[in-house]
Amino acid sequence: MEIFIRQISEKDVFPVAALCGQLGYDLSIDQTRENIKAVLSTNNHDGFVVVFGEEIIGWIGVGVAIQIESPACCEIRGLVVDDRYRNRGVGKMLVEKAKQWCHEKGYKSLRLRCNMKRTQTHLFYQHLNFRVVKEQKVFEIETG
Repeated sequence: MEIFIRQISEKDVFPVAALCGQLGYDLSIDQTRENIKAVLSTNNHDGFVVVFGEEIIGWIGVGVAIQIESPACCEIRGLVVDDRYRNRGVGKMLVEKAKQWCHEKGYKSLRLRCNMKRTQTHLFYQHLNFRVVKEQKVFEIETG
């Protein structure tokens, strides 16, 4: 069977939502659909899925991160590979696609954030030559 990467689309909402659940993010189908639409509505974000046969087995979200205090760069906003297909090079394919997207946009670096408890995932990224540049906490407040 063929394996390939293509741009995410709204029709991918059900498998993408299921894969989000594997990461512990249980979004509704409607919210997942709205998120996909929002990503596709801007030139500064994109999403890609890996298809094996007829099945979506992973996805990656990438976007441009613009800050006042540092140069703009690209950032992996999310990545998941179906747990049945991990350790088979699928994640690496998705990261390579994100690197290509970043290069095509004219940016020189790709960064990501990863939960501290995902130690196996840290090893995956380090194996792909990502380096740890900072550790931080994420704070959130309700605004309405």
